[in-house]
Amino acid sequence: MRSTRRTPSTSSFGRDPGLQVRMLVTIFLLGAVYAVLVAAVFASGAGLVTGIVIAGGLFLVQLLASDKLAMRAMHARVVSPQEAPQLHALIERLCIQADLPKPKVAVAQTDVPNAFAIGRSRKSATVCATTGILDLLEPHELEGVMAHELAHVQHRDVLVMTIASFFASIASFILQFGFFFGGSSDDDDGPGILPLIAISFAVYALSFLLMQALSRYREFAADRGAAVITGRPSALASALMKISGSMSRVPTRDLRAASEMNAFFILPASPRQAVGGLFATHPPLEKRIAALARLEAQLQGSASSPDLPPARGYRELTGNR
Repeated sequence: MRSTRRTPSTSSFGRDPGLQVRMLVTIFLLGAVYAVLVAAVFASGAGLVTGIVIAGGLFLVQLLASDKLAMRAMHARVVSPQEAPQLHALIERLCIQADLPKPKVAVAQTDVPNAFAIGRSRKSATVCATTGILDLLEPHELEGVMAHELAHVQHRDVLVMTIASFFASIASFILQFGFFFGGSSDDDDGPGILPLIAISFAVYALSFLLMQALSRYREFAADRGAAVITGRPSALASALMKISGSMSRVPTRDLRAASEMNAFFILPASPRQAVGGLFATHPPLEKRIAALARLEAQLQGSASSPDLPPARGYRELTGNR
């Protein structure tokens, strides 16, 4: 009797409860600390209407222009099916498997081997591959990488990261503004700007740590999503090892130029890891490879035993807690 390989339903890969809870908690906590920051701004003597207008304008710019700014930073441009037929065909096939609308496809002219996804929604998303990664990977490895980026689109975590980064940007701006004016105040009756500087620093630090923690988890979730879409976790694992191994051969100036997009890359554009992982945008490569190996074993077990239930929960498969 012929054995039938069972692949978990692609419609279920976007439903990662752990990621959804983390995104909600991150936005809630960032909203809370941002409210404290706004209160501190008003207490320092800033006008209510002026503050609302400035904050609202900056938020709209961040939300509406973040994808364009990211594309410009990477010297990337949207390509047509005629310009990149193989890349378009690969993404079309993956979108059918993942039940996703096809995003815009872009290519960045850089030797840094990487890929990223940007956009406020599934309909406005763009997935981008660099020329470095297109030259480096085999077709099945590139398929795993682009499936990873499509998983980010499905999870909507790019939008959450964009909103989260806005809070940190505002706190950073106030912090720099306060230091620029020397922390002094002409109003003897007011609390002065020093308390505002202290609160802004605390908000920035907390925002940064929350974003990094969410960023690390969302990479695990996108790895799982790619594995479910393609049914080949080993292909993504192979791609990650190739990307990591080749990063040291890229000129330092190119890595430095691309590093501002680290939070959105499939791997950070740097061979160095943050001390203790506290400030890392991505989980350690070894843990990602180990998680993909467990997914591979589970999928192979499903193929050899058709009566097994669908893929287990993310935590159970990866050992992530």
